[in-house]
Amino acid sequence: MQPIKFWIILNLELTRMEGKLIDSFGRQISYLRLAVTDRCNLRCQYCMPAHGIDIVDRKELLTFKEMYRITRVLSELGVNKVRLTGGEPFVRKGFVDFLEMLDFNDLLEEINITTNGVLISKHLEKIEQLKVKSINLSLDSLRKDKFAEITRRDVFDDVYETLEILEKSNINLKLNIVVQSGINTDEIIDFVELTKHKNIAVRFIEEMPFNGVGQKDVKEVWNYTKILSEIESKFDIEKLVDGKSSTSRNFKVDTYKGTFGIIPAFTRTICGDCNRIRITATGMFKNCLFDDGVFNVRDFMRDGASNDDLKKLFLSIVVKKPKNGFIAEKERNSKVSESMSTIGG
Repeated sequence: MQPIKFWIILNLELTRMEGKLIDSFGRQISYLRLAVTDRCNLRCQYCMPAHGIDIVDRKELLTFKEMYRITRVLSELGVNKVRLTGGEPFVRKGFVDFLEMLDFNDLLEEINITTNGVLISKHLEKIEQLKVKSINLSLDSLRKDKFAEITRRDVFDDVYETLEILEKSNINLKLNIVVQSGINTDEIIDFVELTKHKNIAVRFIEEMPFNGVGQKDVKEVWNYTKILSEIESKFDIEKLVDGKSSTSRNFKVDTYKGTFGIIPAFTRTICGDCNRIRITATGMFKNCLFDDGVFNVRDFMRDGASNDDLKKLFLSIVVKKPKNGFIAEKERNSKVSESMSTIGG
């Protein structure tokens, strides 16, 4: 390519990218994970201690108007996908009204939700009318007694009914299974078998042992390699093409209707093309799941920041996004001790 042509193309590209959220490694941020609450109606062992966590006062939570404002400003900087998490988003009063509010943001292409499925079924008719593209349903066991052991609640029937309803809806269903050593590893094959007749994406997640008391000990490490080896011992599988910035490595069993994937969340081999940022329920901006928060956006807004101030803030923060989760964890001011419910799923 001729030098002058190269510089013309480069300048056009720089103009196009101006005002976008670009980190120092050239990664464009287009995906926001927004926690709408720190509260949850379950007490999953890998997420929080049995007694729960010290939830914050409600006035410390972002209001839905503040969440909408943050999302709108970020969407003007190139964020076109938002995933709403918790805690459990449906325990917060007015959450479905917030979904309708977000639906008015014409710059958002996708609204996705992560839920435990206990409270969602009565809202599905309305949700299907919105631009909610996919729902991630957490289901860590197909056995009622073990499900109760993991979640410390007897609601398996409600969650499985939600699975059946969602599979028949027009919303893409992803089933999230946190692989827990000594607890549900004997069900990995059963979950893959679910994809034989169901059009769902089963996703095995490496355990992130942040349960509100620090990193708990595990009997045996079930990482990406070990999970995949377990599946390959039973099935002939086909590797699928993973989308850009996909959090999972995806596969399918030949002739099976659905697919399965593995999310290497803890071994962190998916950081290279990360396009995600997080904002917790109290407004803490996180460049990475493993950092301890870099700025409280809630306080900034409540102190009178304008939308232009927010844009400048987000642009300045994202450029400092660490290369990967290992660096983010190393740069923390303290060891990881928070609950996954506090972090935002």
